[in-house]
Amino acid sequence: MDMRVLVGRNVKRLRVALALSQEQLAEAAGLSQQYISGLERGQRNPTIVTLWELSRPLKVEPADLLTP
Repeated sequence: MDMRVLVGRNVKRLRVALALSQEQLAEAAGLSQQYISGLERGQRNPTIVTLWELSRPLKVEPADLLTP
C-alpha cells in the first residue's frame, strides 16, 4: 500500500473517531484545511514534523499514523 494513502486513512479514521472536523484538526496542528484534505486523500507526502504535529491533536504517537 502507498504510505501516503495509509497515513491519510489513519488520519481520517482518528479524526472522525474524535469527532473533529478537518478545520479543527488543521487549526490544532498548525496546518491548513486544504492540507488535511489532501493528506486524507493520499495526495500529500507528510514530513516527520507534520506527523508529529498531527499526532498531538489526534492523541496518538506519530508511529501510529504509519501503522496499517
